[in-house]
Amino acid sequence: MSNSNAALEQVLKGRLAELEHRLSRIKRDQTQEHSSDSAEQAQERENDEVVDAIGEETRVAIAATRAALGRLDEGSYGICENCGATISEGRLEAMPEATHCIKCAA
Repeated sequence: MSNSNAALEQVLKGRLAELEHRLSRIKRDQTQEHSSDSAEQAQERENDEVVDAIGEETRVAIAATRAALGRLDEGSYGICENCGATISEGRLEAMPEATHCIKCAA
């Protein structure tokens, strides 16, 4: 593995660890008891919906990051899954899990 791939792998693994930690905090928040006050319960239930949505986004990001690590291992990282072109370095820096070049992502 080249130095740049090793550095990229570390970035992706760091992102994965951060996302997994976030998901564990979200799961912990989801198991907290609700207040006995009905007005507070209504607000807490609305908050639960937001936390659920954030949890789902985090699960999707974890899957995308794991997939990016898999592409890195197999040598297809940075290749657009749609057209086969190289994904620009700037796009990969902004979105290391990107699977499409900017043209195909539009």
